[in-house]
Amino acid sequence: MARASLLDLNPFDKTISFTFVLLENFSLMPLSSAIDTLRNANRIIGHDLYQWNIAAESLDIVQCSSNIALNVDIKLTDIPSDSIIIICGGIDSNNKITGSMQEWLCQSSRLSDRPIGALCLGAYALASSGLLDGYSCSIHWEDIASFQENYPNVQVKNSLFEIDRDRFTCSGGTAATDMMLSMIAAHHSEEIASQVAEAVIHSTIRHSSQSQRMDLHTRVGIRHTKLLLIIERMENNLEKPISPNTLAEEAQISTRQLERLFRRYLNKSPKRYYLELRLKHARKLLLQTSMPLIDIAISCGFSSTSHFSKSYRTFFETTPYRERGMQNMLYMK
Repeated sequence: MARASLLDLNPFDKTISFTFVLLENFSLMPLSSAIDTLRNANRIIGHDLYQWNIAAESLDIVQCSSNIALNVDIKLTDIPSDSIIIICGGIDSNNKITGSMQEWLCQSSRLSDRPIGALCLGAYALASSGLLDGYSCSIHWEDIASFQENYPNVQVKNSLFEIDRDRFTCSGGTAATDMMLSMIAAHHSEEIASQVAEAVIHSTIRHSSQSQRMDLHTRVGIRHTKLLLIIERMENNLEKPISPNTLAEEAQISTRQLERLFRRYLNKSPKRYYLELRLKHARKLLLQTSMPLIDIAISCGFSSTSHFSKSYRTFFETTPYRERGMQNMLYMK
């Protein structure tokens, strides 16, 4: 069954209905950002062209990650076939997806001609049900490594949001506002979308392709052009670390100047800074994926698990084995 893209729907033909399906421990910000954008669009346009409700597997209240409970309007089985389904996830969403949820999603995909999407880590529900195979997908940057390993048939992007044919996904937070504003601009006009953006105090409508993370100079708190270039090279080459000599040569400075720059602006040597980048990335892979330790070690530039484990313990004051073991215990609770 051919489905329209989220951007191709025409709200003037019929009111567009959204159903936000809540997973336990969902993130509240993207949900409220999306709904309030729709509410303000109705107010500015002067008609209720968008409507929405809240659903879950049962009619019990659902608690978000901020410990705020929301009432549920309808159960999954009562969602109208013409409503656009948006799965709302959050921390540990990949462990909150039941077999019945996956079965319902697959059935909904077969029976409805409306697009299906997700906010934040709700993308895990779509991917685990096979609904993102062959599609581009956006997910929060902290979960990209885990998502890529678990769902190799999905093209994961470090974008604010992705609208790919009849699937749409959002990295989370205020990016949900940008995704809805993009939809409103397509349905009506850039002018209407700008008015809605102003109403929700959203000063700039960001494009889907914009990176989720802050600019490098903002993240590290420095503006030295050559040092930023070197750090960017480090971040993009964790599996095969580049030698200080090569980094200095590429930046057209001496190795001694390289050392001085890192000492002055970051209070550590280039080798130490590079090592910490690799170890922090290794920790994400360790906690978010089931990759064997040897694979994590290699992907972060370590020649052996013993070298990796020793460096990890020195920096994090615990071993990789213990770190992963504690994480598994938390999931079992």
